[in-house]
Amino acid sequence: MNQALLHRSLHAAAELTYSRSRGPGGQNVNKVNTKVSLRILLKDLEGLSAGEMGRLREILASRITRDDALVISSEGERSQKTNQDRAFSRLETLITAAARLPRYRKPTKPSKQEREQRLHTKRIQGMKKSARRLVPEDF
Repeated sequence: MNQALLHRSLHAAAELTYSRSRGPGGQNVNKVNTKVSLRILLKDLEGLSAGEMGRLREILASRITRDDALVISSEGERSQKTNQDRAFSRLETLITAAARLPRYRKPTKPSKQEREQRLHTKRIQGMKKSARRLVPEDF
């Protein structure tokens, strides 16, 4: 993944729309468009290989629209510029995390001591249960 190329393509190809935000801000909330919605077409992303793009489409499938666009919105702050910066950083973080290969899990086996401990515990549990059984009386 080419991080610098991805960063440039995000800022160049993103479509920003502003609207009124909900939440704190008093009268300011009713007057200023501080909510930022960031929309970017996946075909406009550069710096990702085909495999990384496939993982991105798979992991972020719930955030991708029918017209193949990724949409992020930010409205937590009272400043439009701050919300815009947060939206871009969230978008970049999401894309890099989704494109990253998952770590390979090396399968391990339990040690000899762990196996013996498990069998010992099972034996004890079995003896407890067998002790609870009623012993029939001999006539």
